[in-house]
Amino acid sequence: MIKHCVIITAAIATLFTFAHANEEGFQPLFDGKSLDGWNASPHKDSFKIVDGAIVAHGEASCAYYNGAVNGAKFKNFELRMDVMTKPSSNGGLFFHTKFQENVWPKAYEIQINNTQKDPRKTGGIYAFVDNLKPFEDNKWMAMVLRVENGVITSIVDGKEVVTLKPEGETSRLLAEGGTFAIQAHDPVSEVHHKNIRIKILD
Repeated sequence: MIKHCVIITAAIATLFTFAHANEEGFQPLFDGKSLDGWNASPHKDSFKIVDGAIVAHGEASCAYYNGAVNGAKFKNFELRMDVMTKPSSNGGLFFHTKFQENVWPKAYEIQINNTQKDPRKTGGIYAFVDNLKPFEDNKWMAMVLRVENGVITSIVDGKEVVTLKPEGETSRLLAEGGTFAIQAHDPVSEVHHKNIRIKILD
């Protein structure tokens, strides 16, 4: 049984490497089969693994990355992941944040929402630079989040959606960097996240 587990793990790693062979310097933050390296609060059962993706579906919660990559602290980086919304679903990814017991961390959030009633749509930096034009439900979207030298850029399916340069004391970027938190917005919303990988730019 142990031998089979090793072979399967190696196969997953090989598939990831093959799929992203042109992404030199990127490291996975999600192994595609478990929530190892992610700490959910306050409702752990709002996050499950389905078909190689982290599915956020349940009571309002966040799953924080606390794995080994870069000590789970990221200042300048490029994060890439594939996301998919189900109809009438809202989600998001917080960044430059720390683990918090309260539901929503005080941090920047890249919005993931195409048809839920909130007018702020996928790729916007929530409540700072919003995108009002939706992408499509039930379709994987390639999302890129880049933070470099105080500039935040989001790209969805190859299209640059927003660029934000926070100024002075109004900035929520942490001087030492922070981690990521996947949002489970509500029991109706269902958002899938896979192929989460990062390149450190420091």
